[in-house]
Amino acid sequence: MNSIRSRLLVWLIGALLLSSLLASALTYEMAWRGFNAIRDYGLEQIAYSIVRHDTQDWLTDQPDPEPSTPADPTQAAEPTPNPIQDDGQFVSQIWTSNGRLIYSSLTDTGPPLQEPGLHQVEWDGTRWRIYTLRDRERVIQVATPAERRWRAFLEYVPALLAPLVLLLVLLGFLISAAVSGALQPLRRLREEIGARDVALLSPLEPDEMPDEILPLVDTLNQLLAKVDRLLATQRAFLADVAHELNTPLAAIKLQVQLAQQARAQGQPVSLDELEAGIERAVHLVAQLLQMARLEPDARPLEMQPVALEQLARERVLAFLPQAEHKQIDLGLESDGPLEVKGDLHQLRVLIDNLIDNALRYCPEGARIDVRLQRQDGRKRLEVADDGPGIADADKARVLQRFVRLRPADTTGSGLGMAIVRQIAEQHQASLSLLDTPGGGLTVRIEWPAGGLA
Repeated sequence: MNSIRSRLLVWLIGALLLSSLLASALTYEMAWRGFNAIRDYGLEQIAYSIVRHDTQDWLTDQPDPEPSTPADPTQAAEPTPNPIQDDGQFVSQIWTSNGRLIYSSLTDTGPPLQEPGLHQVEWDGTRWRIYTLRDRERVIQVATPAERRWRAFLEYVPALLAPLVLLLVLLGFLISAAVSGALQPLRRLREEIGARDVALLSPLEPDEMPDEILPLVDTLNQLLAKVDRLLATQRAFLADVAHELNTPLAAIKLQVQLAQQARAQGQPVSLDELEAGIERAVHLVAQLLQMARLEPDARPLEMQPVALEQLARERVLAFLPQAEHKQIDLGLESDGPLEVKGDLHQLRVLIDNLIDNALRYCPEGARIDVRLQRQDGRKRLEVADDGPGIADADKARVLQRFVRLRPADTTGSGLGMAIVRQIAEQHQASLSLLDTPGGGLTVRIEWPAGGLA
């Protein structure tokens, strides 16, 4: 049962039913006691009524009167009618003080004499409710069968429970309506979210929302804002990618057309420009793939201890042929083994982009130093060159995507430093662009003491 409405109805109506059963039991018990009290009071009043209206002297033992002789001997005496059998709701008896029954509304003796007060006894296979009253020299006893009282009470039970049943049904409908009304804001929220598409990610209106839903609405608004920013970033990224890819691809297409024309005219075909365009496109695609992997939730970081000195030495050796081709002095300076906690693949990409950027922008004969240092518990990676450097006004811009300060002097894509910045942020490391003493640029990545490093 995953429906909130169903759960609420089950709990509320279940609680209502249990409460109603308890209330019915209590009502029944209280009504039964009250009914008994009233009937017992009725027995008491009957007993007192007999005392008030009894004028015969039951204590005088007189001989039975002689039967009268009819005037006409030939006329038979009328038969004496049989006494009326009291089959009503009670039996009345009158006893002498010494316990002799002198009157009973039944033809037989009736229930035995009891002490003054209320009693419940078994007699002749029937349970009797008896009230006994002692008055002067007489004892009045009034009794009623308990079964008659029970049947009389059962006649009132339907009328007693009918209002409770009606109340139960009414409350059931009211609870169902109340639950539906209370869940109406959730339905409106669902409809509002369902009506939105990717083009409409504006925040949800929290007006008239219950206090319990406001945290959910706030969380959804935060999520919508994040998704909106992510989509805006992706749209801008795709637009930049389309623009950046268009240039090398157009150049490649032009070089192919020129090569075809030269071959058709029997002229020597030069593929150097074509090769350069292909190299630039390949480099751009590779960096675009790196940027895609750095997008949030694209791939979780696999944080582990990384031997940074060993990794830096490996990457320096990988770039040595390219550095020797441009007659650039590429070297590694280290204070010893250095270990940080991070994603090995991402840190390799970071070092590659730092070295590749330095090689692309440094002229022939320049020097590039990769340094690993420790200072005050912090661990530091630096790539310093003596190239043209970057002006202070451009240092913030160069960390953005597709920003090339000197596009005519290099085949870079403008993504290298943006990739470095994003990897540093993911590893909670700081990124600084500093001027190299004597000219050039020093890129510093520093892990804080006691942090992830």
